[in-house]
Amino acid sequence: MQSIDTITAAGVQIGRGAPPVLLAGPCVVENRGLLLSIAESLYRIAENTGFRLFFKASFDKANRSFSRAFRGPGMDAGLQLLDEVKNRFQLPIVTDIHLPEQAVPVSQVVDIIQIPAFLCRQTDLLCAAAAAGRAVNIKKGQFMAPSDMRFAVEKVVDAGCSDVLLTERGTSFGYNDLVVDFRGIRHMQAVCPVVFDATHSVQQPGAEGGASGGVRECIPDLTLAAAAAGVDALFMEVHPDPSAALSDAASIFPLGKMENLLKRFLAVREAAAEPMDVR
Repeated sequence: MQSIDTITAAGVQIGRGAPPVLLAGPCVVENRGLLLSIAESLYRIAENTGFRLFFKASFDKANRSFSRAFRGPGMDAGLQLLDEVKNRFQLPIVTDIHLPEQAVPVSQVVDIIQIPAFLCRQTDLLCAAAAAGRAVNIKKGQFMAPSDMRFAVEKVVDAGCSDVLLTERGTSFGYNDLVVDFRGIRHMQAVCPVVFDATHSVQQPGAEGGASGGVRECIPDLTLAAAAAGVDALFMEVHPDPSAALSDAASIFPLGKMENLLKRFLAVREAAAEPMDVR
């Protein structure tokens, strides 16, 4: 498969030489008021920092650790709210799917269909997303080598979609922890543009007895390291009160600190833009 240097989603270029792109929003659609408030804040932050923003929220968290954990409003109600965000703020939308039959209805609202990390090898899901006519973002499985993600991309390309992204979100490190190997960004960029998920990368899966923990204080460190590594886009889940978030509370980033971190990201990105020849 030929390397994909740049993709287009909702008229926005993502990849080599393109301006910075941000995929951000709450982990899950909690309620209408909070969703619109976060979208408005992110819209202004993106304007102030120069990022092109894709608003992200999940309508269903189908992979929660605990059976009675909050999952979201479901596809119909969730898509209706995401469509309201899209139209009110003129923002492109990204959300995830868990079943092949969700791809077509989701594509009527969103601009990037996201494949969850746990499902990144599911051929039917990848092909359904590819056939829906939208860009596809495949999150690297916690169990996958970065270089092996090319096979997931090939499935999407072979199914008719060449607008494909890969997202780094950490690799299993023993039990209940993740680690990021930043060499993987370069390996995956040999295939297609790469997004760095700064919030899921600090998760501690299942570490809190039926819920995931996280090391939120490491999010800025990993975000700036990703900027230095030359990542093509940044993914972050945010909340105005992280401790009250109904999903991923331990690893979600405070909305009020977002603008400062993005400005630091851009400064590091600019400083690291000139490659070094170490041969």
